[in-house]
Amino acid sequence: VQLQASGGGSVQPGGSLTISCAASGRTFSRNSVAWFRQPPEKEREFVSARRRDGNKYYADSVKGRFTVSRDNAKNTVYLQMNSLKPEDTAVYFCAASDRVILSNLRNPDAYDNWGQGTQVTVSS
Repeated sequence: VQLQASGGGSVQPGGSLTISCAASGRTFSRNSVAWFRQPPEKEREFVSARRRDGNKYYADSVKGRFTVSRDNAKNTVYLQMNSLKPEDTAVYFCAASDRVILSNLRNPDAYDNWGQGTQVTVSS
């Protein structure tokens, strides 16, 4: 599975942005997909995941503001981000794996395939 993230950009605090992760590969439908982000000078952190069974998970810091969705017909996963804050500024990565379980879905080591990242900047 190959992943291509896109849609990043600059937005003012309180604004919205949707980023996309397009996948190639016939096995993508069997994969769980997650979003991670890496703020400047910080470690990569979990943002959201959508398991292949349809269940969705969010970091506490984005719960209620971010929504992950998936369009299997387009092999694309989206992260809709609302009420953005300056602390949401980061490079956002999508990742996929067919071996994610509930206990490891927040761990980047559980994911085999990664996109190249897209920059999201929240600033006035």
